[in-house]
Amino acid sequence: MKALVFKRYGKPDQITFTDVSQPVPKPNEILVQVHAVGLNPIDNMIPKGTFKAMLRFQLPATLGSDLAGVVVEVGSRVTRFKPDDAVFASIFDLGIGSLAEFAVVPESAAALKPTKLDFVQAASIPMVGLTTWQAIKERMRLRRGQKLFIPAGSGGIGTFAIQLAKHLGAKVGTTTSTGNVELVRSLGADEVIDYKQQEFEEVLRDYDAVLGTVKGDALEKSLRILKPNSTVVSLIGPPDAAFARARGMNFFLVFVFGLLSRKIIRLARKRVIEYSFLFVRPDGGQLAEIGELLEAGRIRPVIDKVFPFDQAKEALAYLEKGRAKGKVVVQMR
Repeated sequence: MKALVFKRYGKPDQITFTDVSQPVPKPNEILVQVHAVGLNPIDNMIPKGTFKAMLRFQLPATLGSDLAGVVVEVGSRVTRFKPDDAVFASIFDLGIGSLAEFAVVPESAAALKPTKLDFVQAASIPMVGLTTWQAIKERMRLRRGQKLFIPAGSGGIGTFAIQLAKHLGAKVGTTTSTGNVELVRSLGADEVIDYKQQEFEEVLRDYDAVLGTVKGDALEKSLRILKPNSTVVSLIGPPDAAFARARGMNFFLVFVFGLLSRKIIRLARKRVIEYSFLFVRPDGGQLAEIGELLEAGRIRPVIDKVFPFDQAKEALAYLEKGRAKGKVVVQMR
């Protein structure tokens, strides 16, 4: 079967299409014929070696984290799915990839595709949906009436996170460029800062939580808009010692990650703010709950551009420019 793989870390020229053996599902896995793959920024970071210490791949490795497709075979212990079921899933952090004609997916990571969504729409959801769900519902425990700041509201995470926060009854502040103000307002954002015109930390006040989605000094600036006893959950780092311990890393890496996060944690504690770093995990049960919100129309996919499979490298390059409104998706079939 055809797959997009990276052969070595660090060099873009090591990403190439190649023929690989079709995977065989283990007893607890399903084999999916992939129809579409949603791209995420981390799909560009992995082959550069950015997460080499955290993610294990046997090289050459297939790229891609999200997928939607049709089950063609099930393992002997699988009970929730059968051949011909339409499913969607994130297989991030499992050492396997989705940018291929077929992919194996643990039964525990998959959910039935919402019938209202086509495969392209469904493929755009898993990682951004699960990341947002785990950050806002699990880590922040966001409650009705609280105020959440989500920078970069027109991006893949932002477009989903705004809608989920509004569904939970929160008030949402966000930043975006002039051309995307109406988009984020249409998703439910209450306070919209055009970052080309204003600095968000000079306008927003009394927030209960921040979802860290932007690199640079935005995370430190966001501390200024928070109340005491509030929460920052960062998706872009720096990773902290608690994250390293949770992943069973050795003492040296726990120490290193503690150093990396020392400054932001110190600044947060001065303001009585809790900081943590979140690495999304696959979860088919949560994805099924997200699917119910999509089915009910409470949340809608936002897709910027769709590329055919043979242009998957171009799709990754387009995503890396950081200008996409919503998600970039590769259509396999």
